[in-house]
Amino acid sequence: MTTMPTHIPTRRATTRPGIGARAALEVLSQDMFRRMIALERKRTERTNVPFLLLLLETESDSVLGTIEESLGLIASSLSVSIRETDAIGWYQAGTTVGVMFTGLQIEDKNLVKSLILDRVNTILRDEKLSDQMSNLKMSFYFFPDDWEDFDSGTPIGPALYPDLLSPDRKDDSALKVKRVMDVAGSVCLLIFLSPILIAVALAVKSTSKGPVLFKQERVGQYGKCFTFLKFRSMTWENDHSVHKEFVTKFIVNQAEHQSIHPQREGIYKLTKDHRVTPVGKFLRRSSLDELPQLLNVFKGDMSLVGPRPPIPYEMAVYKTWHRNRVLRVKPGITGLWQITGRSRVRFDEMVRLDLRYASSWTLWLDLKILLSTPMAVLRGTGAV
Repeated sequence: MTTMPTHIPTRRATTRPGIGARAALEVLSQDMFRRMIALERKRTERTNVPFLLLLLETESDSVLGTIEESLGLIASSLSVSIRETDAIGWYQAGTTVGVMFTGLQIEDKNLVKSLILDRVNTILRDEKLSDQMSNLKMSFYFFPDDWEDFDSGTPIGPALYPDLLSPDRKDDSALKVKRVMDVAGSVCLLIFLSPILIAVALAVKSTSKGPVLFKQERVGQYGKCFTFLKFRSMTWENDHSVHKEFVTKFIVNQAEHQSIHPQREGIYKLTKDHRVTPVGKFLRRSSLDELPQLLNVFKGDMSLVGPRPPIPYEMAVYKTWHRNRVLRVKPGITGLWQITGRSRVRFDEMVRLDLRYASSWTLWLDLKILLSTPMAVLRGTGAV
């Protein structure tokens, strides 16, 4: 049996609101409404109670006036017919109105969409706005949104993340400088480390069967998938189910804290993985297997500094708040986790380090992390 959403509009406007009429709910400005979406996302991450965002836009002017006037009239009509715990405002000033229905009790999303669509259509008809409906486009977005399938490589839709995916971000100039640093840094390192790259490639090729590079699909910023590169450290054509099982337990905090040395702190990592070759063990301990990712940085899929990019099957078991680590910043080769915690910390703590980096990111922080990385590699703490 399907549970009905508790907030489907039940109040009705007794009169059609005209210009200057006071609506039951304030029609919020674009900035305020987008902030409300961000706040509601955070609330959902804490409570696991989903919400629905309805966007209404029209493609042409109508007999009632311009697009902005028509949508403003629609917003006023809807604002007297939804709960005070919901919100209505300009999603895109003058072109798109948004209605956010909160506190949903969802078992059947299609039924919820159908009920709200019927209700909105009824309100518009009763308020004599039927002329608007032929040109009105409605789109629905649930949060948490569905992130189960990344095989298509389709990026995450921006509707629910206007504060994160907006093209006019205030730090745009700093991000351009970061990109210049990534390109210049990756090129210089590829040239400077070319003798080591050649030596490692020869060692991998001569000691085990298979290609030199290991290629794997990873999830980048905004959920866009890309081909991740490493020097191959395992036997070719091995069973990846071992890692999938371990990482699933790690994400849900059920992985064992394994000790690899009696005088060292334990780690959360596969320590006795028979798939790893003798050369591969050295490459992992020294982090030399990561060097091909400089090509990912040059291409723009990654940055020198940022969170580690997850594998699609990892994303399938992420909690809602975990997902922010692939939204806020581009994935990187090194980051706060690599220089402070690495495999010694639980997954939740790793995510908190990633989010801390994203919220306090500056070019100077990137430089400090880059300068701290060589010492972290030499210490080898958390590496096997």
